[in-house]
Amino acid sequence: MSDAADRWLAAHARTLDTLDPGAPYADLEPLRGVLRDVKIVGLGESTHGTREFFRLKHRVLEFLVRDMGCTVLAMEAGESAARAVDAYVCHGVGDPIRLITRLGFWTWRTEEMLDIVEWMRAHNLGVPADRRVRFVGIDPQLSADSVAALGSYLGQVAPERAADMAELEVLARARPGTGPDPEQRLLHRARSVAGFLDDNRAKFAELTSPQAAAEAVEHARILCRSADLVTRSLDPGSPQDNVFAVRDRYMAEAVARLTDGSGDSGDKGGSGDSGDKGGSGDSGDKGGSGDSAGTAGPVALWAHNGHIAKGTYGNGVPALGSHLRARFGDGYYALGLLFGKGSFRARSANRTQGPGVRHRIGTSLRCVEGRLAAAVPGNYYVDLRAADPSSDGARWLREPSAQRSFGAAVPRLTYRFHIAPLTPAEDYDGLAFVSRSTCSRPLPDLDPEQP
Repeated sequence: MSDAADRWLAAHARTLDTLDPGAPYADLEPLRGVLRDVKIVGLGESTHGTREFFRLKHRVLEFLVRDMGCTVLAMEAGESAARAVDAYVCHGVGDPIRLITRLGFWTWRTEEMLDIVEWMRAHNLGVPADRRVRFVGIDPQLSADSVAALGSYLGQVAPERAADMAELEVLARARPGTGPDPEQRLLHRARSVAGFLDDNRAKFAELTSPQAAAEAVEHARILCRSADLVTRSLDPGSPQDNVFAVRDRYMAEAVARLTDGSGDSGDKGGSGDSGDKGGSGDSGDKGGSGDSAGTAGPVALWAHNGHIAKGTYGNGVPALGSHLRARFGDGYYALGLLFGKGSFRARSANRTQGPGVRHRIGTSLRCVEGRLAAAVPGNYYVDLRAADPSSDGARWLREPSAQRSFGAAVPRLTYRFHIAPLTPAEDYDGLAFVSRSTCSRPLPDLDPEQP
């Protein structure tokens, strides 16, 4: 990038006074105007294991909740287990450390995530029920809580159908792309249970309660999505209906339900229509939960940069953010989080257990992070929508570049070369830059069987 680009960054960068949650946020005030008409704020991260990303997103969440009317944090975490975390932040039910552990993602079992959950609980104690901020998972994988809840509920209302759950128990731990199911037995079984519960909802509501019947239907819908995802192909050669594409479409649909009560992410036919799986709305998955009637303020969406981006990733797979942009237009704002140098936590690619280990990396001038570090010192954010397209200094925003991108697991030695293509203004609406990254801090491992 040119000196003009450096000058543009220096002129438009907004310095972050601190990354610490709870601090005054006069430095975030410009976001009020930027996000005035935004329905969804995507909060990205180039690593899942950077403490500063957790802290900054916690701070932005506080601002969105207190000043912008946000009442939902939508997490790249399991739909099923996140419901228990939501019960804690809204009603104080359960032990937060154990509930975070049950999410099944080592990346979220951190002191920083516990701080966020505890802040949400403290905030909710002082506001009316309709202003409580909720914790909602949007990822259909790892559905142990839904398997257990449905088994128990069917045992009460229809013992003769309880045996149906035996085949679905695999969904408690199965990861997406676990294995093909040519006859779609798993998906058909989940849809059969969901349809049965939906058809008999009124009768079962009298036997238990309307809330319990609605909860059972929602758990069954989660299992429909989970069964579809588990049996999808990992083949990157089918970018519209492989497991990566379908996962992002399902997550987009979940965010759409939270935003306006709709289950359609804007991709006609839903997540399953591109293959022989059937639409995501079929047989019991008919448009989202009763919890999702839409929100007044913006939804805060927490996920990796690869998901919140407005374009594609991984061999042309449409990202979660691309579906949201197609549906909501400028009502979706993607804020990518990048860092200059330091360390982050990630698992080595051959490890399946543990909280990840420290990985170090320096500033690279081959990537956009190098220019961001050189142009403006310290921590800051910049609104890319403010760019004048005719300006020489803003031209770099529309030119192909590269960014660093690290997943939950990285190769032991070659992770330093992990980069992803980037056209800043096409992929993001804003960038937040942290000059130095340090490792997230893992919570005690309460369950060694947790993945």
